This record gives sequence, structure tokens and C-alpha cells, in this order.
Amino acid sequence: MMIRSGLPMLLCLLATTFCQAQKPLASFQVDAPSLTLEVPVSVSLDNITRLPDTELALFEVSASKRIPLPFQIASSNRMLHWIVTPNATLKKRTYELAQLKQTSDAAKMSLTKNDGALVIKSADKNLLQYNFKTVYPPQGVDTVFKRSGFIHPLWSPKGQSLTRIQPPDHYHHYGIWNPWTHLLYKGDTLDLWNLNAKKGTVRFAHFTETQAGQVFAEYGVLHEHVAFRSTGHEVIINEVQTVRVYRPSDQHYYIADITINMTCAAAPVLLLKYRYGGLGWRTTEQWNRDNSEVLTSDGKNRRNADGSKARWCLVQGAVDQDHAGVLMMSSPTNYNHPEPLRIWPEDQYKRGDMFANFSPTKDKDWLLEPGKNYVLRYRFIVFNGPFTEAQSEAAWQNFAAPLSVTVKKNGGRN
Repeated sequence: MMIRSGLPMLLCLLATTFCQAQKPLASFQVDAPSLTLEVPVSVSLDNITRLPDTELALFEVSASKRIPLPFQIASSNRMLHWIVTPNATLKKRTYELAQLKQTSDAAKMSLTKNDGALVIKSADKNLLQYNFKTVYPPQGVDTVFKRSGFIHPLWSPKGQSLTRIQPPDHYHHYGIWNPWTHLLYKGDTLDLWNLNAKKGTVRFAHFTETQAGQVFAEYGVLHEHVAFRSTGHEVIINEVQTVRVYRPSDQHYYIADITINMTCAAAPVLLLKYRYGGLGWRTTEQWNRDNSEVLTSDGKNRRNADGSKARWCLVQGAVDQDHAGVLMMSSPTNYNHPEPLRIWPEDQYKRGDMFANFSPTKDKDWLLEPGKNYVLRYRFIVFNGPFTEAQSEAAWQNFAAPLSVTVKKNGGRN
């Protein structure tokens, strides 16, 4: 991971001045047996302290050492976040939160907006771009294919783009995006995926939040799922999508969480069974059947993954004389989990172009009713170098069952 030159000096300063800090406000013990990958953890500060992050320091306690760590307090609540790093021998990790006035910041994640796009960076590395301005298709192509509210590029840690938009075979494909394909609303059958059907679309409305710190950068947006009806355009689903990207401390991978929260705008919406729809990923144009591969949690590959159900789906391959990929994970709380997959066949467009989709309505309907929230949670691990089945399963286990944190306040247990 690339960091600012001031970080080592800051860590030394924190380590030497810890003895001057007050007695720790709280200690945290994390059960983390044999971790091989980074895992985000969090704990509420409501019953611990109201101090701001500029007056706090977090340390990992190991033997007689206290090692200062990056941490972040979420702007939307009083949750303290940090990353538990891999350690193959320690089964329990101990941390202390202390009052300690800080004079400078460690390296931070950042969010920048420019020309209709928001880019998440770690130091000087681009990781993910969200496009909130409407993007039009190439000149000469029907403007019905315009779209806003999608992720592209999604960059590997080494900077290769792993997404593609507006390919000539599917102008309506937009990197990572999540429309529904077959819907029933007030007697009308709609399609918000295939834009050339002219029955609907999904569009960016506004940002609900942005924040960035030492541990993660995050944005929240409102997407409007719009039906094109004979009576006019009508918003039928309001979707708040939150994307959080964690700062990588390992140069080979990083974690991105995508949370989709849907509510009906007015009347019920029936998401009808269809072979694709939901969170889709059109991969880099460099991948084909000869230089990329698929593996699922049920041991399926590119030849037989389509239509199967999975907790995770690993897609990786050659790109720019290198190797990169994404591990897509579905939360066990998601509708119809393990989720059905749409994976393009090996002979897609003769080359074997790659498309992957968690499609919870591939084999059953889903009724959305007014007054209820419907949440889908996904985690992506974006990486360079080969990723294994064992790593994929371990990553999903840590996503599905977050690490247990025991809190002890100063003077007693909380």
C-alpha cells in the first residue's frame, strides 16, 4: 500500500507518547482465529466516550507493545471502525482506545467529484468511480441507451479497469449496475434493464451522504427506478445504494461493500421471475473463455455456473500482462440466498465475453410492498494475482459472520 511519508513519523510519535495518555477508555478483544485476509470490524462508542477522533487513539496490544492503528468514527453514527489484519497464529486480538490529542492525520481515503463522476482513492490510487451524470451512448446510437447511477471503472489495486460500459453487443450494460428486468406494476409489465424496450430506467437522484477517513471512504445515493407508462414517467422504487471502500493495507487486494435498500414509492411492485436482473457486472473486454475463469461456492465453473446458486462467485483472468479479478459475495440475509447466478456461456459472442450477475429473482418472484424496506448486501474483494477457493470461502465466512468483539470499559465490562 502506498502511504504518505508522514505516517511512519506519526506512528512513532503515537507509540512514544502513549505513556503520556490517560488510562485507556476501553479495551476490545476480537476473536479472530487464523485470519488470512483483512477483516473490517466496528463497535459502538455510545457507552464509552463522546470524544472526537482528534482526541482519541487506537492501539493493538501485543505482548508488551502497543502498536498505533488507523481508525475512523463514522459520521452518521458513533461507530468506531478499524481493520483486523491477518495473523495466522493469534486467535484473539486485543486493542485499547485511549484519550490522546493528535496533531496530524494518518493517510486517508478520499472522495473527489469532477465532471459528473465521484472517484474513491487510497493515497494516489484510483479504486472505484461512481457516475452520477447521465452518460450518453456513442454518436449515432439511439439516446434511449443513456444512463446514470453506475460504477465504472472498478480498478484493480494495480490500476487495471475490470468493468466495461456500452459494448456494441449490449449498449445498456453499464459496468456494475442493478436494474430489474421483469416487473409488474399496476397491471403493466415493465423492463428497466433493457433500455431499448423503452419501458423504464434507473436514474441518479441525489447523494444522501459522503464520508472519508483513515479506514474507508463511502458514498450513499438515491436511485429512482422509473416506469415509462402511458400516463407518463412514474417512480416506482426508491433505492438508497451505499458503497463503502476500505483502505487497503495490502497492495494485492481491497474490500468494497455495496448495500441496496429498496422501498416502494407508492403501490406494490412484483419483481417477476426472469433469468437475469439485479446486481450485474459487465467485465473488462480483455477477458474471454481462454484467459479467464469462474468458480463458485458450490464448485461450479464457467461451463455450469449459470442457473446454479452460490454464496460467492470468483471471476478472474489475465489483464494487461497481469492477473486480476473480483470475488463477489452475497449476504446470507439477502432474498433467495444462496442467490441464483447468471453467468454468460463460454461461447458468448464466439469469444466467450464475461458477464456475472447475482439474480435473486432468477427462479422466483419477489413482492415488494409499500411501507417495508428490502435490503441486499454484497461484498466485493478486488485483487491482483490469483485468488483461491480457500481464500474465497474464508472471506465469505468473515463477511457472513462478522468477528465477535468483546468490550471492556475502563473499570469494568460494558
